[in-house]
Amino acid sequence: MLSEQTIRLVKATVPVLQQHGEAITAHFYPLMFRTHPEVKSFFNEAHQAEGTQARALARAVLAYATHIDRLDALVGELPRIVQKHVSLGVAPEHYPVVGRCLLAAIKEVLGDAATDDIMAAWAEAYGALADLLIAAESQVYRDKAAQPGGWQGTRSFRVARKQAESELITSFYLEPADGGPLLAFQPGQYLTLVLTLDGETLRRNYSLSDAPGKPCYRISVKREEGGRVSTWLHDHAEAGTELQVQPPCGDFVLDPEAPRERRLLLVTGGVGITPAVSMLEAAAPTGRPIHFVHAARHGGVHAFRARVEQLVEQHRNVRAVFIYEQPRAQDRADATGRLTRALLARELPADRDVDLYFLGPKPFMQAVHDMALALQVPAQRLRYEFFGPRDVFESAAGEQGTPV
Repeated sequence: MLSEQTIRLVKATVPVLQQHGEAITAHFYPLMFRTHPEVKSFFNEAHQAEGTQARALARAVLAYATHIDRLDALVGELPRIVQKHVSLGVAPEHYPVVGRCLLAAIKEVLGDAATDDIMAAWAEAYGALADLLIAAESQVYRDKAAQPGGWQGTRSFRVARKQAESELITSFYLEPADGGPLLAFQPGQYLTLVLTLDGETLRRNYSLSDAPGKPCYRISVKREEGGRVSTWLHDHAEAGTELQVQPPCGDFVLDPEAPRERRLLLVTGGVGITPAVSMLEAAAPTGRPIHFVHAARHGGVHAFRARVEQLVEQHRNVRAVFIYEQPRAQDRADATGRLTRALLARELPADRDVDLYFLGPKPFMQAVHDMALALQVPAQRLRYEFFGPRDVFESAAGEQGTPV
C-alpha cells in the first residue's frame, strides 16, 4: 500500500505532468538507451523516431498519477500491458533500469521543482507499480512454461513453408526445430520474433493467422516500406530457416463467454485481416452468426479472400463483405471506395447486440471506432489491438471513411 503522503505528492504533480510530461519521456528514452543499450531491442525504433512511444508513455505516467488514489480505474489496462511485456521477454531486472532512468529524467527536466520529497514519492509509486507488474508477468511466464508444448524465453522454430497470400503479404509456417509439441494459442494472439540483423537485436510481433490445433504456427507478414524485419523475412527467410520465437501472447481474443446467438462482426483493413482469419476459422463451425468485413485497396493486395469465401460456402452462419478502394478491372468487390458509416450500419443488428472486433492501419481503426460509437454500439463491445503505442483514439474521418 502506498502511503498517504506519497499519494498526495504524486497527485500534486499532475499539473506539471500535463505541461511537461512529453518533455520528460522524450528525455527518458535517449537517456536509457545511452546508459543501458541492452534494453533498446525491447522498443521499436520506428515508434521512437515518430515520437509515438514517448507520447504514449507520457499519457501512461499522467494516468497513473491522476488515478493513484483509485488504481481500480487502470486495472483494465493491466492484462494488455502484461501480455505485451511477456511477449517481448521483459524480466524483473529491467524494471530498476527503467525506474532509475525515468526518475532521472523527471529530475533533469523539472529541476528544482522536483524536490526530494516528490522524487521519493515517485520512487515509491514506481516501485509499487513495478512489483505489481513483475508478479503478474512472472505468473504468466510460469503458466505458459507449464502447459503442454510451453516454453519461456525464445525457442527455435524452422520455416516449414513460405506462401505468398497477396502482392504484399506472405505466410510463414513455423514448426518447432526440436520436434516437440506446440503450445496452444487463442485466435487473435501473436508471436514475437527475435532476430539479430547487422549486429542489432530486433523484436517484432506478428499475428497468428490460422486456427489453433494445426501442426505449425502460421504468421502472415506484410512487406512494410522501410521495415527491416518484414523485408528480411520476405527476402531471406526460406524453408529451413530457423527463427527465434517467444510464446504466443495477447489479449485481443474472442470472448469465450459471449452468447452463441450474439453476432460477431470482424472488421479489418489491409494486413489487419490476419488475426481475424484465425478468429473466423475457430468461430465459423460454432454456428454463431458472423459478419466478416474486409477493406483493401484492390484485389491484388487482398490476402485470404479464397479461404474466407470457402468458409462462407461451408457455413451458412458466415457472411463476408469485401470493399475495394481502387478496384482493378478484374476485381470483384461488394462495395467500392472506403468503409463508411452506412456500410458499417448494414452489418450491425438493429438491437446492437454485437461483438465488434476491428484491426488495421491506425486511421482505419480510428474511423471504425468513431463510426461504431456514432451508431450506438456499446463501447464495451468494441475490441481492438495495436502493435505499437496504444494512442487515445482521435476524431476520425467519419462518413467519408478512411484509406487502408
